[in-house]
Amino acid sequence: MQQIATLIRAVPDFPKPGVMFRDITPLLADAGGFARCIDALAEPWQGSGVQAVCGIESRGFIFGAALAQKLHAGFVPLRKPNKLPPPVVSVDYQLEYGVDRLEARNDALRPGERVLIVDDVLATGGTLAAARALVLKLGAQLVGASVVIELAALQGRERWQDDAASLQALLRY
Repeated sequence: MQQIATLIRAVPDFPKPGVMFRDITPLLADAGGFARCIDALAEPWQGSGVQAVCGIESRGFIFGAALAQKLHAGFVPLRKPNKLPPPVVSVDYQLEYGVDRLEARNDALRPGERVLIVDDVLATGGTLAAARALVLKLGAQLVGASVVIELAALQGRERWQDDAASLQALLRY
Protein backbone atom coordinates (compact mmCIF):
# COMPACT_ATOMS: atom_id res chain seq x y z
CA MET A 1 0.00 0.00 0.00
CA GLN A 2 2.96 2.31 0.56
CA GLN A 3 3.62 2.49 -3.20
CA ILE A 4 0.03 3.59 -3.74
CA ALA A 5 0.11 6.05 -0.83
CA THR A 6 3.17 7.82 -2.24
CA LEU A 7 1.14 8.67 -5.36
CA ILE A 8 -1.59 10.49 -3.42
CA ARG A 9 -0.80 14.16 -2.95
CA ALA A 10 -1.78 15.94 0.27
CA VAL A 11 -3.02 19.47 -0.44
CA PRO A 12 -3.43 21.53 2.73
CA ASP A 13 -6.24 24.09 3.06
CA PHE A 14 -8.15 22.94 -0.02
CA PRO A 15 -10.96 23.56 -0.82
CA LYS A 16 -11.07 25.64 2.37
CA PRO A 17 -8.78 26.38 5.32
CA GLY A 18 -8.31 23.46 7.69
CA VAL A 19 -9.08 20.76 5.11
CA MET A 20 -6.37 18.34 3.99
CA PHE A 21 -7.41 17.33 0.47
CA ARG A 22 -6.17 13.96 -0.86
CA ASP A 23 -5.48 14.37 -4.58
CA ILE A 24 -5.67 11.09 -6.52
CA THR A 25 -4.67 12.54 -9.89
CA PRO A 26 -0.98 11.56 -9.52
CA LEU A 27 -2.13 7.98 -8.81
CA LEU A 28 -4.33 7.96 -11.90
CA ALA A 29 -1.49 9.35 -14.04
CA ASP A 30 0.94 6.61 -13.00
CA ALA A 31 0.17 3.47 -15.05
CA GLY A 32 1.94 1.10 -12.67
CA GLY A 33 0.51 2.72 -9.57
CA PHE A 34 -3.01 2.71 -10.95
CA ALA A 35 -2.65 -0.97 -11.92
CA ARG A 36 -1.42 -1.83 -8.39
CA CYS A 37 -4.37 0.10 -6.95
CA ILE A 38 -6.89 -1.85 -9.04
CA ASP A 39 -5.19 -5.14 -8.14
CA ALA A 40 -5.38 -4.22 -4.44
CA LEU A 41 -9.04 -3.18 -4.73
CA ALA A 42 -9.87 -6.48 -6.45
CA GLU A 43 -7.97 -8.79 -4.09
CA PRO A 44 -10.59 -9.07 -1.29
CA TRP A 45 -13.34 -9.81 -3.83
CA GLN A 46 -11.62 -12.47 -5.95
CA GLY A 47 -13.76 -15.58 -5.93
CA SER A 48 -16.72 -13.84 -4.26
CA GLY A 49 -18.92 -14.07 -7.33
CA VAL A 50 -19.27 -10.33 -7.93
CA GLN A 51 -21.45 -9.90 -11.02
CA ALA A 52 -21.65 -6.10 -11.15
CA VAL A 53 -19.55 -3.24 -9.84
CA CYS A 54 -21.44 -0.02 -9.07
CA GLY A 55 -19.24 3.08 -9.28
CA ILE A 56 -20.37 6.29 -7.60
CA GLU A 57 -20.20 9.46 -9.71
CA SER A 58 -17.74 10.66 -10.59
CA ARG A 59 -14.36 9.36 -9.44
CA GLY A 60 -15.95 6.05 -8.51
CA PHE A 61 -16.48 5.55 -12.24
CA ILE A 62 -12.73 5.50 -12.81
CA PHE A 63 -11.99 2.87 -10.19
CA GLY A 64 -15.26 1.00 -10.67
CA ALA A 65 -14.93 0.44 -14.41
CA ALA A 66 -11.35 -0.80 -14.09
CA LEU A 67 -12.30 -3.00 -11.13
CA ALA A 68 -15.26 -4.46 -13.02
CA GLN A 69 -12.90 -5.43 -15.84
CA LYS A 70 -10.49 -7.04 -13.37
CA LEU A 71 -13.33 -9.00 -11.69
CA HIS A 72 -14.94 -10.02 -15.01
CA ALA A 73 -18.11 -8.21 -13.95
CA GLY A 74 -20.40 -5.63 -15.47
CA PHE A 75 -20.19 -1.96 -14.56
CA VAL A 76 -23.16 0.13 -13.40
CA PRO A 77 -22.79 3.90 -12.90
CA LEU A 78 -24.61 5.40 -9.93
CA ARG A 79 -25.32 8.91 -11.17
CA LYS A 80 -26.23 12.31 -9.82
CA PRO A 81 -29.74 13.55 -10.71
CA ASN A 82 -30.88 14.09 -14.29
CA LYS A 83 -27.93 12.36 -15.96
CA LEU A 84 -29.74 9.17 -16.98
CA PRO A 85 -32.72 8.72 -19.29
CA PRO A 86 -35.86 7.46 -17.57
CA PRO A 87 -37.00 5.29 -16.02
CA VAL A 88 -34.67 5.55 -13.04
CA VAL A 89 -34.69 4.54 -9.39
CA SER A 90 -33.34 7.12 -6.95
CA VAL A 91 -32.31 7.58 -3.33
CA ASP A 92 -32.03 10.96 -1.60
CA TYR A 93 -29.40 11.52 1.07
CA GLN A 94 -28.26 14.26 3.43
CA LEU A 95 -25.23 16.42 2.81
CA GLU A 96 -23.68 18.74 5.35
CA TYR A 97 -25.74 21.61 3.90
CA GLY A 98 -28.61 20.13 1.92
CA VAL A 99 -29.78 17.03 0.11
CA ASP A 100 -28.43 15.15 -2.89
CA ARG A 101 -29.61 12.16 -4.89
CA LEU A 102 -28.13 9.08 -6.54
CA GLU A 103 -29.88 7.42 -9.48
CA ALA A 104 -29.57 4.25 -11.54
CA ARG A 105 -31.57 2.88 -14.42
CA ASN A 106 -34.47 0.85 -13.08
CA ASP A 107 -33.13 -2.20 -14.96
CA ALA A 108 -29.43 -1.65 -14.18
CA LEU A 109 -29.27 -4.62 -11.81
CA ARG A 110 -31.10 -7.93 -11.80
CA PRO A 111 -32.83 -9.19 -8.63
CA GLY A 112 -30.30 -11.16 -6.60
CA GLU A 113 -27.32 -9.99 -8.68
CA ARG A 114 -24.13 -9.91 -6.57
CA VAL A 115 -22.93 -6.30 -6.40
CA LEU A 116 -19.83 -4.46 -5.19
CA ILE A 117 -19.95 -0.67 -4.64
CA VAL A 118 -16.80 1.38 -5.34
CA ASP A 119 -15.81 4.98 -4.68
CA ASP A 120 -12.60 6.92 -4.32
CA VAL A 121 -13.09 8.34 -0.81
CA LEU A 122 -15.11 7.48 2.26
CA ALA A 123 -15.61 10.70 4.21
CA THR A 124 -18.81 11.13 6.25
CA GLY A 125 -20.41 8.04 4.69
CA GLY A 126 -23.58 9.60 3.32
CA THR A 127 -22.89 8.89 -0.34
CA LEU A 128 -21.83 5.30 0.32
CA ALA A 129 -24.92 4.70 2.47
CA ALA A 130 -27.11 6.09 -0.33
CA ALA A 131 -25.40 3.81 -2.86
CA ARG A 132 -26.06 0.84 -0.58
CA ALA A 133 -29.75 1.82 -0.29
CA LEU A 134 -30.02 2.22 -4.07
CA VAL A 135 -28.47 -1.21 -4.77
CA LEU A 136 -30.87 -2.84 -2.30
CA LYS A 137 -33.84 -0.89 -3.71
CA LEU A 138 -33.00 -2.40 -7.12
CA GLY A 139 -33.24 -5.87 -5.56
CA ALA A 140 -29.58 -6.79 -5.87
CA GLN A 141 -27.50 -8.62 -3.28
CA LEU A 142 -24.79 -6.39 -1.82
CA VAL A 143 -21.48 -8.21 -1.46
CA GLY A 144 -19.61 -5.20 -0.08
CA ALA A 145 -17.93 -1.90 -0.82
CA SER A 146 -14.39 -0.71 -1.51
CA VAL A 147 -12.83 2.72 -1.36
CA VAL A 148 -9.31 3.84 -2.13
CA ILE A 149 -9.13 6.30 0.78
CA GLU A 150 -10.94 6.38 4.11
CA LEU A 151 -10.82 9.63 6.08
CA ALA A 152 -11.10 7.93 9.47
CA ALA A 153 -11.55 11.12 11.52
CA LEU A 154 -14.88 11.78 9.75
CA GLN A 155 -16.26 8.42 11.00
CA GLY A 156 -18.04 7.52 7.76
CA ARG A 157 -17.55 3.81 8.46
CA GLU A 158 -20.09 4.11 11.29
CA ARG A 159 -22.83 4.78 8.69
CA TRP A 160 -22.07 1.48 6.94
CA GLN A 161 -24.59 -0.62 8.81
CA ASP A 162 -24.31 -3.95 7.07
CA ASP A 163 -22.65 -6.86 8.85
CA ALA A 164 -23.18 -9.15 5.85
CA ALA A 165 -21.37 -6.83 3.40
CA SER A 166 -17.85 -5.78 4.34
CA LEU A 167 -16.35 -2.36 3.70
CA GLN A 168 -12.74 -2.34 2.49
CA ALA A 169 -10.41 0.68 2.36
CA LEU A 170 -6.93 0.59 0.84
CA LEU A 171 -5.61 3.63 2.71
CA ARG A 172 -6.73 5.32 5.92
CA TYR A 173 -5.84 8.86 6.89
